[in-house]
Amino acid sequence: MPTDCKLSVQTSTNSQLNNQHTSDERPIGVFDSGIGGLSIMQCIAHQLHNENLIYVADTLHAPYGEKSTQFIQQRVNEIANWFIEKNTKAIVVACNTATVSAIDKLRENISIPVIGVEPAIKPAANLSKNKKVAILVTKATSESQRFLSLVNQYRNNSDVYIQPCPGLVELIEQDQKDSPNCKELLSSYLLPLLNKGVDTIVLGCTHYPLVKPMISDICGQNIMIMETALPVTEQLQRRLNSNQMLNNNKELGTAHFYSSKNCSAQQQLFSHIWQRPLLVNKFL
Repeated sequence: MPTDCKLSVQTSTNSQLNNQHTSDERPIGVFDSGIGGLSIMQCIAHQLHNENLIYVADTLHAPYGEKSTQFIQQRVNEIANWFIEKNTKAIVVACNTATVSAIDKLRENISIPVIGVEPAIKPAANLSKNKKVAILVTKATSESQRFLSLVNQYRNNSDVYIQPCPGLVELIEQDQKDSPNCKELLSSYLLPLLNKGVDTIVLGCTHYPLVKPMISDICGQNIMIMETALPVTEQLQRRLNSNQMLNNNKELGTAHFYSSKNCSAQQQLFSHIWQRPLLVNKFL
């Protein structure tokens, strides 16, 4: 599965050494509206390989990008409460739309660490040679005041083009990410951006890294494509470490998967993306 997450060599700080005598084996909850958050989940599993993980895909209500803010907030709270019942020690909102729509209120309601996903606007604006950056997002994200404030805050005098991509999440959820229809849809969004001189593209939805190879094929090698799996994982690690919540057990962590639309097609799709067979349980 395409991702920017790479294993890194960790240097032990004094605080890490002091915390090695403790071990918090409670699981970490990760959720998205569908399969997109698996790109974050996989990076966490690589970087924090002894942590126990629980993934929830709210596929029955995907995509969140076409839903109201009120509905998204309701679902996020329901899923977070379920995670708390499972005794999770932290929650990763592995969904850009859910992050911009619901994470502030969620943090007000629960006490455990909550890590969100936000587009890499700042590094993209700093790295763009043409000072022309595009952000591929869902409709809900494109209309979020929280997201628009981040763009204004970090644009660094760059021209930032916000490109909603309706229909793309649906094709990915239907396992059509390599189809001619997906390429045609992506081309309709990307080619006008390239004509404007964009040289840096930010993937502002966790589903979109799953079509990163196709985006690269359309845009060519000279276009920089940025995603957020590794920064999110590193932020999670920092929060766990500062709260003395790291799992210092030497055994490989477990991973459990749930979907609100559990069926054989989901099982096959999850296994394909996770790159090994797995069991998808029914999320109530």
